[in-house]
This record gives sequence, structure tokens and C-alpha cells, in this order.
Amino acid sequence: METPSSDLSLTAKTAWRTRRSARSLRLKRLRPDLTVTARAYEALRQAIMARDIYRVGEDLRLDERRLAQQLGISRTPIRSAIARLEQEGLLRTVARRGVYVVRKSKAEIIEIITVWAALESMAARLATVEASDRETAALRAFFTEFDGGRIEAKLDEYSEANLRFHQRIIEMSHNALLARIANGILVHMRAIRRRTIGEKQRFARSIVDHMNIIEALERRDTVAAEALVREHALNLAAHVAANVHDLG
Repeated sequence: METPSSDLSLTAKTAWRTRRSARSLRLKRLRPDLTVTARAYEALRQAIMARDIYRVGEDLRLDERRLAQQLGISRTPIRSAIARLEQEGLLRTVARRGVYVVRKSKAEIIEIITVWAALESMAARLATVEASDRETAALRAFFTEFDGGRIEAKLDEYSEANLRFHQRIIEMSHNALLARIANGILVHMRAIRRRTIGEKQRFARSIVDHMNIIEALERRDTVAAEALVREHALNLAAHVAANVHDLG
């Protein structure tokens, strides 16, 4: 992920860089109710999703031996999990060099965002019909701590809330097929959103958009909710097209 825009204060930028540089592949505890291979797959996928794969200078190589050590398992289930993630397009093996997290090109990212815009806007449309009042009301909780313009001082926290918010709209559609399709591009959507939220103070516009979306969902205004979510996502695509120049 790139560092935030020059509009951020020096203190905020320094804190941002410090937190980002300290991050590496984070593996969660394996679930006991799954096979070893399935647990390894789940742990690796979650770790990839949490990684800043579009941050400039991010190391995308995975160390198979170290992963096995971190998870406390042999390398065989790690290799099986890697093979499955390769089939999903999240990893690639380079002969004599190792395994790498896949980073999409700029054109591919814009295509992914465009597809996501269609999926999430449809999810919002469905949510106005299918989601409960309690589910809709709960969306406000994502952003309560950011009232009063305190986003800049808590940019990492806001970024995570932003990611959870958009994923929750997908879930509120109560459409399993839509959710599965969205899950296929979720890694890249999360990563590009994480990278760009601090650029050109996009967070300021983001929080306004989120409140407008929530209000449309609360009114069960199908047309407005669908349009607002689509526009919000397509604005991200436009930002990437105009401001991201290192992805080819």
C-alpha cells in the first residue's frame, strides 16, 4: 500500500508508515474441525487477504518451510493448500524462485472493481428487501468511533471498518451465489481499498458515501441504495485509473 497523501499531517504519515512496515503474513490458529489441508488452506487464504499486496515494495514471496513451521504442520498440506490457491488465481509458482502472491495489473484491477460494483450494488438492492431492520441498523456501528472528523488520526482502523462494511453489504443480500462470486475477487478488492483509502484524503468522501448508503438501506429505497453503492465503487475505479501508476 502506498503511504497516505501529502495532505496528511507529518505525525499521521509517520504513524502510518510505522504500522505498515511492521506487518507481515499473519496466520490465525488452525480450526480443529477441518482436515489439516483444509485448515492450511483457510489459514493461508485469510493471511493473504490481510496482506497489503498492492503496497509499493510489498514482498509477495511465500516461504513454504516457514509457513509449515508457523502452522505447526508438515509441508505436504501446505503444498496442497498452495496448489488450491494457485487454481483460484491467488498464488503462482515461479520455477527455481518460489511461490508468490498474485498481484493484478492496473487494467485487471479496474475490471475487478467494475465487476464488484455490479455485485455489491445488486447486493444492496437485495438487502433493501431481504435484510432485517436489525442488520441494517448495525451498519452504523462500523463508523460510530469516527464521528467528528477523527478519521485521519485512526486511518488504519477506518480502513478495516471500511472493508468490513462493504463485505457486510454482500452478506446482507442473503444470496449465497452472489456471495460466492464476490468472494472470488474479495482478496483484490480488500487490498486495493486498503491501499487507496489514504490517498488524496479519499476517506473524507468515503464516510459521507457510507452514511448515504446506510440511510438508503434504512429507508429500503431500492433504487437509491443500488445506485449509491455502484457509484461509490466506480469512483474507486476512477481513482485507480487516474492515480495508480505502478501496476503496469
